[in-house]
Amino acid sequence: MKAKKVFKIIGIVLLVVIIIITFIVGYFYFTYTQAFNTENKPYKNYIGYINQEKALLNDVYTLCENGYIQRTYNGAGLDAYAVNKKHYRGQIITTFNHNEFTDSGYLNFRFLVNCKGQAGWFEIIEMNLDLQEQPLDPKLIDALLSFTSKSEHWNVLNYSDSDKAYNYYMYVSYRIENGKVTEIIP
Repeated sequence: MKAKKVFKIIGIVLLVVIIIITFIVGYFYFTYTQAFNTENKPYKNYIGYINQEKALLNDVYTLCENGYIQRTYNGAGLDAYAVNKKHYRGQIITTFNHNEFTDSGYLNFRFLVNCKGQAGWFEIIEMNLDLQEQPLDPKLIDALLSFTSKSEHWNVLNYSDSDKAYNYYMYVSYRIENGKVTEIIP
């Protein structure tokens, strides 16, 4: 009788150990195969991702360093403007003819700048002043896209520990009131 109890206890312990091992192996298998699968998730890519096949001006320049892109979480901000933002704003005021437009809203450009300071791969979001998506005048969009895409406006950014330049993500939002650019973010 004691032998039956010992075999029964050993059997229960082995069954518990097998169940625990199966659970652990299943968990790691799921983590390895499914945890990073973004196929059925609403956000399939990293922050700052721009689909290079659908982007505007995607065939003008090439990205450097195997296409690796820096500053994807918050953009390059004020570091990206050649000279400075005040200079950029001054250039847009002197070159952009706002008299032919009457639209009001926000025109947002998300784009990449390669290691040579060349801007391309643009995505555009058009909104009204209440931040609801609404189309703006295509000629207004073309004029601001042409201005924003000029390489003379963007710096070449280097890694802090070397002179090696990198590709970076950037965004510019124009607040437009009655055809005139009133604010540039960032």
